[in-house]
Amino acid sequence: MADLTPATPEGATPPPPKRNAFTRFLDTVEWLGNLLPHPVTLFAILALGMVLLSGLFGAMGLAVEDPRPVGASGRADDGMIRAVSLMSEDGLRRIFTSLVDNFTSFAPLGVVLVAMLGVGVAERSGLLSAAVRGTVLAAPRNLVTFIIVFAGIMSNIASEMGYVVLIPLAGAVYYSLGRHPLAGMAAAFAGVSGGYAANLLIGTIDPLLAGITTEAAQLIDPDYTVAVTASWYFMAVSVPMIALIGTLVSTYIVEPKIGPYDPKVADPEVLKGSSLDPLEAREKKGLWAAGAAMLVLLGLMALTLWPEGALLRDPDTGDRLRSPFFSGFVTWIFLFFIMVGFAYGRVAGTMKNDKDIIDGMASAVSTLGLYVVIVFFAAQFVAFFGWSNIGALTAVTGATFLESSGLTGPAIFIGFILICCLVNLTIGSSSAQWAMTAPIFVPMLMLVGYSPELIATAYRIGDSTTNIITPMMSYFGLILAWAVRYDRNVGIGTMIAMMLPYSIFFTIGWAILFFVWVFGLGLPVGPGSPSYYSLG
Repeated sequence: MADLTPATPEGATPPPPKRNAFTRFLDTVEWLGNLLPHPVTLFAILALGMVLLSGLFGAMGLAVEDPRPVGASGRADDGMIRAVSLMSEDGLRRIFTSLVDNFTSFAPLGVVLVAMLGVGVAERSGLLSAAVRGTVLAAPRNLVTFIIVFAGIMSNIASEMGYVVLIPLAGAVYYSLGRHPLAGMAAAFAGVSGGYAANLLIGTIDPLLAGITTEAAQLIDPDYTVAVTASWYFMAVSVPMIALIGTLVSTYIVEPKIGPYDPKVADPEVLKGSSLDPLEAREKKGLWAAGAAMLVLLGLMALTLWPEGALLRDPDTGDRLRSPFFSGFVTWIFLFFIMVGFAYGRVAGTMKNDKDIIDGMASAVSTLGLYVVIVFFAAQFVAFFGWSNIGALTAVTGATFLESSGLTGPAIFIGFILICCLVNLTIGSSSAQWAMTAPIFVPMLMLVGYSPELIATAYRIGDSTTNIITPMMSYFGLILAWAVRYDRNVGIGTMIAMMLPYSIFFTIGWAILFFVWVFGLGLPVGPGSPSYYSLG
């Protein structure tokens, strides 16, 4: 049959591809989101709004019963959580005297600045450019996205390294391939933050969540203990699924929606050294030197953690996971990039002395101006939000609603996961959210026959999947600051619309896997972890 499609005249611009209903929905989300003011202005407005809202709720006397046990840290003597007005004299004095502390104590700020001092050395030496080009040239092109998402998931072993290093690196990889750098950053962000709960190994968050779950379970059974490995089987099997979903969403939804990249909208500095040129002989020698420096550092890391009595094991218990080694992991990131960056630069001829190292550090910090400004106002908003108790009131109210739904079968976990997704939009910290809601959910679901291990696993699904669409997530401002370097027109709406498909499909896919794994196949979520609990 003859092709009846009208031909495009030579030299004319072809018509844009048709956009399906889901893409049009994302366009609407982006349009609505970008109606919001600049992120700095938005956080300033939110901080002011939180002060006014706290005054209203405080005047109304809003309060809920605190589910935490008597004697728990932060629990009021009368066992109630009350809205705290920041418009009172005490509240206004606290705002006035804490402005600087709110900023300087905002946890991601210090982590990002320290890590970027090291990353700046590696970037200035040319190591990152050479490593990206060497990796991309050696890797099959059709596996790049899968590798980026998978690396993002696994990066959580190394604390904040994924946010600080992998996400901007993924943008450089995509640009080197002639693809849109924001699509690469989105894939990495999806793995790092949306896949936060999945991993093949035990991460630093596992001991913390296990401890909180144990305390909540002991409200029903004083002898109950939840192991650090409580969710390991399920989290490990989640890794390939999340990596595959992330790859498919990137390839068939996000990248087509973003379209081709126009370098004219970028900061020229971010595009330097991103062309996909073959490695020169001196660069290859530099990479060998960087590899040798990395082996030296890995040996040092092992010596400070593995032997009995090692310096960075817990000095009281000897524990390796809950230890100075992991709580101070950003120091290793800092040392890693300085050592391998300078080793590369010295051999490749791009660095000679300490002045070059200092110049690299200064250059890296100079690129974070927008992030620092965003963080100042975001830190005020997060502080006001916590002081007002509005986040805690939201969490407890959501849990109470689920409890009153009357569900007792496996379907209760659908509501539970969705409630966790919603609460996660307002409480960015995984441990803070679980510390507030575990004393409600764990005893409640234990009483209808489900184990604390199973409950904590379901919580981690909801806690992960909406990280990537909420500005309350601590590193959202950093990702936005990186994105603006590649496209000065990017706004909050652009980010949310870009990440929303990952959030939707991660939630659906993870929930299906949970129900099939636990209730379909009857498999445990971790070694020695029961799925059911009986009071008798």
